[in-house]
Amino acid sequence: MLEDIYQKDLLKLAGQAIGAGRLEHADAEASIDNPMCGDRIDVQIALDEKGHRISAFAYEIRACMLCQASASLLGRYLPGLSSDEVFAMEKELREYLENDKARLREDKAGIAEFEKFAPVRQVKSRHNCVMLPFQAVREALAQARAF
Repeated sequence: MLEDIYQKDLLKLAGQAIGAGRLEHADAEASIDNPMCGDRIDVQIALDEKGHRISAFAYEIRACMLCQASASLLGRYLPGLSSDEVFAMEKELREYLENDKARLREDKAGIAEFEKFAPVRQVKSRHNCVMLPFQAVREALAQARAF
């Protein structure tokens, strides 16, 4: 079953590493470790002038392919989103992973592309790998709001 989660689309996303690196000027950053598997991601975000939307996102990662692919998709879709939109995306993806009957809505910014993680639904222990980048972004957004 584990072999089923290493799909070509996910390998390609991980290899693209959209957003990998560091921001020259970040408004907030956060680091998250997954002690179960050793994944680690450090994220940085920059906010627009009003502080309402993410204007830039970058990450450095030492993690499995699933975590890398998830971070790469965030690199593609986070810029331009508000924190509420990010939290809604995170909630919808978590529900999608945990509930076989759940579907991702096409109308949300980039959320439909997370359907590439469908094979992971059956491997509950790997859900955290997919969600780790979201957790790091959530912490960075909380830090940004604290200032």
